[in-house]
Amino acid sequence: MEVKAVAKYIRMSPQKVRLVVDLIRGKGVQEANNILLYTRKYAAGVVAKVLKSAMANAAQNPNIDENILYV
Repeated sequence: MEVKAVAKYIRMSPQKVRLVVDLIRGKGVQEANNILLYTRKYAAGVVAKVLKSAMANAAQNPNIDENILYV
């Protein structure tokens, strides 16, 4: 099953956000969160907020194991 979170109306260019997202794509959620924590880009905070929202969305579904989630 797929869990989604979307951030709309972010006042930042997609290219700048894509630079940060490319760092965490394919990684586990914990590892991605650690990478975002130490990334010195403004977009890292925005992406971390969306990742946290996706984790909360996954927690609402009892059939999903949070330990196997990835970005």
